[in-house]
Amino acid sequence: MRSLIAYLSYSGNTKEVAEIIADQAQSDGMAAEMHRIGIDPPIDASEYDYIFLGTFTWEMGYTPDEVKDFVLEVGYKPEHIAVFGTGDTQFGGDKLFCRAVDKLTTFYHSRWPGLKIEQSPRGSQEHAVAKWVEGVLHDVKILA
Repeated sequence: MRSLIAYLSYSGNTKEVAEIIADQAQSDGMAAEMHRIGIDPPIDASEYDYIFLGTFTWEMGYTPDEVKDFVLEVGYKPEHIAVFGTGDTQFGGDKLFCRAVDKLTTFYHSRWPGLKIEQSPRGSQEHAVAKWVEGVLHDVKILA
């Protein structure tokens, strides 16, 4: 199985989550390739069995333009995509917290709930990331 972890990160928080996902996927025997949205060359999404898409939420609940460009670059809705992201409740409260994750999860009709992390995944939130990845990978094994 081959997975892509595509992410956009300005502060490094979303990158940290992406790295945890990649490490856990590799530990579970899945090939995991990292892709920095807006920096790395375009990818062919059809080459991957599973895609983990990571973003932060911009301003008041918006999906960053680079992530929207990535969606257009892919050009279709891959069947097996799981969405994760980071955000701050101090900007818009719970209603807008990680709103980009909600939007992308809905857009892709993801079978997995989006993972939402408050700022950095360090500390207690690392467990939340691990548990979410474990759930996705468990379903991957069932679907395979």
